[in-house]
Amino acid sequence: MYNDWLTIGRFTIHGYGVMIAIGILFGFTYAERQAKKHGLNSDYADNLIFIAIGFGYVCAKLTYVLVNWQQFLSDPKAVLGSGGWVVYGGILGGILAAYIYCRIRKLNFKSYFDLMMPGLSLAQAFGRIGCFFAGCCYGIETHSHFGVTFPAHSLAPSGVPLVPTQLLSALGDLIIFLVLHRMYENEKTRKYTGAGYLVLYSMGRFLIEFLRGDVERGHIGILSTSQFISVFMMLAGVILIMKLRSTHNGNTSNMVE
Repeated sequence: MYNDWLTIGRFTIHGYGVMIAIGILFGFTYAERQAKKHGLNSDYADNLIFIAIGFGYVCAKLTYVLVNWQQFLSDPKAVLGSGGWVVYGGILGGILAAYIYCRIRKLNFKSYFDLMMPGLSLAQAFGRIGCFFAGCCYGIETHSHFGVTFPAHSLAPSGVPLVPTQLLSALGDLIIFLVLHRMYENEKTRKYTGAGYLVLYSMGRFLIEFLRGDVERGHIGILSTSQFISVFMMLAGVILIMKLRSTHNGNTSNMVE
């Protein structure tokens, strides 16, 4: 809504950046504490998170460029000045970086994957609040009492009430965090935590896209780019859950025999 919080000379503190920083701090702190609590190496967890954040940011930017390639084809220099990025690119890039790191360090990727995902959801919740301050990722026009009218300097269209999709996304991410936290704290469901994130986040993202009003985010057929990715991400999560359940049932059968 109001992104410029404090200006000192040429330096301005933006609400978007502050929320991103808070989200990273909270997500990092949560993962580090959970690593120590559940017997994982916190130093490896710290390194993995930093690598995932860095690589995820690069992939988020690259995905944005790929989705909007026609825009940057006519003006390649605009890539450097663009503030756009695609969340899904960052998520998948971060997971890939974590996998490579675990392979190099000979760590159990699945254990660290389950560890990271609740903290990621928490970080995303703050990030979406940052989107609300900046006015990006805005919703469609609405005449309901829940509509939000953004000021003229916002990235969102001004003067018309819009669905606050940023806040809906933040609420959804917070709920996902709470669910995943409960799953991770329970020894019986801990192994489903990472897969649970894939399913829950992709479902929420698929639905919220119907309320998004920023048409420049790209489409593949009748689906937005994020909805298209959501379908495959959800399938991956379901397949992983089924695989984990079948492995568990197989182990149980062997124990009974």
